[in-house]
Amino acid sequence: MKVGFFVGCNTAFNRPDLEQAVRYAFPALGIELDNLEGQSCCPSWGTMPSVDVVGWCAVGARNHTIAEEKGLDIVTVCGSCYGSLAESKYKMDTHPEIKAQVNEILKDIGREYKGTSNVRLAFYYLYHELGPDKIKEAVKHKLDGLTVALQPGCHTLWPSKVYYDKEEDPFHPKVLKEMCEALGATVGHYTRLIDCCGMGAMRSTDMEKSLKLVEKKLISMKNEVNPDLIVTGCSSCLIQFDTAQELLRSGKKINFEIPVLHIMQVLALCLGADPERVTGLAKTDVRRVVNRILEGL
Repeated sequence: MKVGFFVGCNTAFNRPDLEQAVRYAFPALGIELDNLEGQSCCPSWGTMPSVDVVGWCAVGARNHTIAEEKGLDIVTVCGSCYGSLAESKYKMDTHPEIKAQVNEILKDIGREYKGTSNVRLAFYYLYHELGPDKIKEAVKHKLDGLTVALQPGCHTLWPSKVYYDKEEDPFHPKVLKEMCEALGATVGHYTRLIDCCGMGAMRSTDMEKSLKLVEKKLISMKNEVNPDLIVTGCSSCLIQFDTAQELLRSGKKINFEIPVLHIMQVLALCLGADPERVTGLAKTDVRRVVNRILEGL
């Protein structure tokens, strides 16, 4: 089994420990990663998609063609990359005129978009291609005794029609929950589960509003679940929850801290990865929860 790994800008530049988690976990589960040499920005929401649909699709299509040439699907850990690449693919596959304009642009670099590769989010790929039971058999450590709160991420869920891997009901997502439960965690429910965390363009343009959204989610998690750990399905959400808590505490908006990890970091730890290599850039203090995972306490 082989898949193309689309790293994404945020993961590569801000959380390379998450990238290392993917590079550990996939081979440990028998899946070969191709580096998709030459990959570029997806490009992200709030930039090209807002001003030039064909240009956005052309940049996305160039990334798609790298995977298409190798006969591979694309896997990523970033919800923004997942959403952008999946939606640009949907636009081209359902609008022949956009696909034609894109391929006219790609001619200049000797490429052609065909639409033969799918875009997959890492934990969805593992859930559907291996299944929770097989993953459960492969792990060396478990999350027994840990209570987690989940952050699936907006672009993980919507617009659902553009995704290869879909939740049965995006308003009641279950895949990330079942993955964490397979690793032994107790997953708590809270009322703001599917709310936006405020990351992305909002954080870039209005930090106050962005922090207000994540503040509401954190308080909901704390009051309704009181988790040992927040588990995200998206690298952008990881960065928001991991970096915002210090800002909110310094502004006296919250008086607590909850450790945050991406599901691929959690999985890598359970498979035996070096904690420093796959979680070493966390801003929240993850040491206690990492030790509980490794020591089974």
